[in-house]
Amino acid sequence: MPSPINKKVLQSISGLARLELQEKESEKILEDLRNILDHFNELQELDTSSIVSEVIPERDRKIFREDDERIGTNLGAGKELFPRTEDGFLAIPPVFKD
Repeated sequence: MPSPINKKVLQSISGLARLELQEKESEKILEDLRNILDHFNELQELDTSSIVSEVIPERDRKIFREDDERIGTNLGAGKELFPRTEDGFLAIPPVFKD
């Protein structure tokens, strides 16, 4: 079965991740991704029908805490240590290029 990962897919993924890959890097990553998918395909072929699941659902246990409204005690702490502020907000350089 041909690998679903090809150069076009890798270019799409690297574009989403905003990575600029060189040709040599692309070839290495492409090989690594194909090896990972091959490994998962091997795992899917294993017979796990005789293995008992260890997952025990705990329906009665509450896993989320209650949200308690509270006033922060250190609002603005460290703002004076930040290099630049604008209108009371911390100003940082742009993250993404235009």
